[in-house]
Amino acid sequence: MCVTCGCSDGAETTLTNLETGEVVAMANSNHDQSHTHTLPDGTAIAHSSSSSHSHTHTLPDGRVITHTHTHDSSGNHHDEASQVHAQVHGTKISLEEDILAKNNLIAAQNRGWFKGRNILALNLVSSPGAGKTTLLTRTIQDLQAKLPINVIEGDQATANDAQKIQETGCNVVQINTGTGCHLEAAMVERGCTQLNPPLNSVVMIENVGNLVCPALFDLGEQAKVAILSVTEGDDKPIKYPHIFRASQVMILTKIDLLPYVDFDVERCIEYARTVNPQMQVFQVSAKTGVGLEGWYEWLNSQLQPLQPLNWDT
Repeated sequence: MCVTCGCSDGAETTLTNLETGEVVAMANSNHDQSHTHTLPDGTAIAHSSSSSHSHTHTLPDGRVITHTHTHDSSGNHHDEASQVHAQVHGTKISLEEDILAKNNLIAAQNRGWFKGRNILALNLVSSPGAGKTTLLTRTIQDLQAKLPINVIEGDQATANDAQKIQETGCNVVQINTGTGCHLEAAMVERGCTQLNPPLNSVVMIENVGNLVCPALFDLGEQAKVAILSVTEGDDKPIKYPHIFRASQVMILTKIDLLPYVDFDVERCIEYARTVNPQMQVFQVSAKTGVGLEGWYEWLNSQLQPLQPLNWDT
């Protein structure tokens, strides 16, 4: 479950192999679990075993509070009632730490898996409509003769983008997250099993369109690449600083539309480097091809210890 918004609670995540048409349901973190809290005076309160339930606390001042709990796989609470528990039980509840610990463990395993196969894995993040898929298909078309690129495509629903990518001849699998707003390391692990990328290749992970939750979840990638279109507003890096701080690269897309939109490129880059001074920035148009050379050169620089591309052939 997402610790930021609870989006994955009850999500039905599926993985689709575009080549075979196989659709696989992926297990989520919902569970039923009974447990008991002991108050300071020794009173034991047992909670029902459903993943969502209501119960009542009587506070020391006599107030009665009834509230509902939801749980993740470790039994943690995911609603505003957590503050009530902290008052009643005198405990500190670290939801984010507990949930992300499991994700980070799988991410570390993914990272080792990629390294062992000499695979460059990149996590492409953006808001919906920023142009991730268009940039990705153009990148595949321009480089596929020199570099094998494989794609894990993440969306809440449909295989529309995966089908566009498949039309380039690229190896692709689709992960649909249902109500989930981001990919997680376990999803990428399962996706790679289906994708089976060859040694010495690139795996592009196109994350679900969202500038919030993907910042929290390490997938085992070598780098996050934040994609921002000039139609979105030049203040996005300071409005959503965590995703830009977590990314090594920002790609400004749709620059062919600059004459028609109110977007200050220099101000946007200044904002991005305010939250991440080391960020590299590329300004591109996937439609016209302008600026793509810089993006491709950066990709080439990340291929070590992969074999760098020979741009002269």
